Amino acid sequence: MTTPAAVTFRAMDLDSLAELEGAVAVLVPAEGTLSPGARRVNRLTRGSLKRAVESEAFDKMSDGEATVLRFPQNMAAKAVVLCRLPRRPEAGQARRAGAAIRAAAGGKDALAIVGDAQRDLAALVQGAALRGYAFDVHKTGDDAGKGAPAITVLAAKPDEVGAEFADLSAQVEGVFLTRDLVNEPANILTTTEFATRLEALRDLGVEVEVLEETDLEKLGMRTLLAVGQGSESPSKVVVMQWKGGGDEKPLALIGKGVVFDTGGISLKPAAGMEDMTMDMGGAGTVAGAMHTIAKRGAKANVVGLVGLVENMPDGRAQRPGDVVRSMKGDTVEVINTDAEGRLVLCDVMWYAQDRFEPVGMVDLATLTGAIIIGLGYENAGVFSNDDKFCNAFLKAAETEGEGAWRMPLGKAYDKQLKSSVADMKNVGGRPAGSITAAQFLQRFVKDGTPWIHLDIAGVASLEKSTDLSPAGASGWGVRALDRLVRDYETDG
Repeated sequence: MTTPAAVTFRAMDLDSLAELEGAVAVLVPAEGTLSPGARRVNRLTRGSLKRAVESEAFDKMSDGEATVLRFPQNMAAKAVVLCRLPRRPEAGQARRAGAAIRAAAGGKDALAIVGDAQRDLAALVQGAALRGYAFDVHKTGDDAGKGAPAITVLAAKPDEVGAEFADLSAQVEGVFLTRDLVNEPANILTTTEFATRLEALRDLGVEVEVLEETDLEKLGMRTLLAVGQGSESPSKVVVMQWKGGGDEKPLALIGKGVVFDTGGISLKPAAGMEDMTMDMGGAGTVAGAMHTIAKRGAKANVVGLVGLVENMPDGRAQRPGDVVRSMKGDTVEVINTDAEGRLVLCDVMWYAQDRFEPVGMVDLATLTGAIIIGLGYENAGVFSNDDKFCNAFLKAAETEGEGAWRMPLGKAYDKQLKSSVADMKNVGGRPAGSITAAQFLQRFVKDGTPWIHLDIAGVASLEKSTDLSPAGASGWGVRALDRLVRDYETDG
């Protein structure tokens, strides 16, 4: 896993500011009041910081925005990063400010944050750590594989800030794991390699079990197996159990793990197919969430299940028109082999309910292009059969600043899934494509099981950088799911 920046918390020491190397960040509110640390930086730079704060450019900056003063006088640092930020920011605002500081400072130099008595400093540091991610494991240049540069935080109460950051650092690790998995090319991250990486969660106390194709055959997971039957990579289901609670039933997190999706016999266009290495984004998010939950020692029971397959065209691959039987026993007419994710999820969802009887179930999948048409790249689509459960997730996502928008469900959409030769079709045509996909999955939710389906096709991997991540895999959902679990711990 890509290692996040090493973070050190130190007591505020004004005399050390001149000797700090790399980039030194100072935080100044809109009114321009300088903290003790900022005043010392201003004195060292012979008033350069104050002139910047009094400039028209600073007035035009938004809260959380950062700018750079290059080669400051009388300091060892290469740059001073000036960030405009209220003394009492919201946590999300502080996270974005930290990310802006890291982006302004660049990704190569160490960063020192002059925190003084700033509120929500731990969240700011988390933002800086999240933005410092780089996936360079396959590069061979001088800067390849060096990892994120260190972050030093100078604070009035370093021990308190460090303790607050501990749980947030677990989130950072989980997000980095998800980003690594989603960014990894499919010739490296095969189904077998994916399972191996998940087995490493045992080091954190997670019970990990890998179900092989013979196991899946015995269980009757024929829709999942049908997706992968054209690939040389064996299909697998990985079960990860974190038992940090009492005797209560677990929350189930279920991820679609299509390590590469050609579309199968319903072949995708060549242009852009290379992006389909990210079609295991749901499974990657579940992995990152399980890492975070275990790393911080959550007082909850959570089980993560991921279906790992590869969808390839081959003489053995399933065909449009095939009829397959799910573990539940329902038959499915396969109209389009490129609508494979729901065939993977439906079997894993049914298995999760049969074996674990979860108190709630969340599935995640890069499932439909239709959700991107509807919501763009800012929000995941949220579908649910339970208002209370859904609202709890939406609150968690909002708290963590991860975009999520509830979408409708309704029996009228089931008409589009009617088949003349089987119990249902796997697609319902172009209209309401993301909704009919959710309706398909809902048929595999048992009565009384609170359920959320997250269509993350638009948010799992992005062509442009966001506030908290560079271009590529975003790690969306890890923090929201961890917050959901954390809120349930708090509420009992």
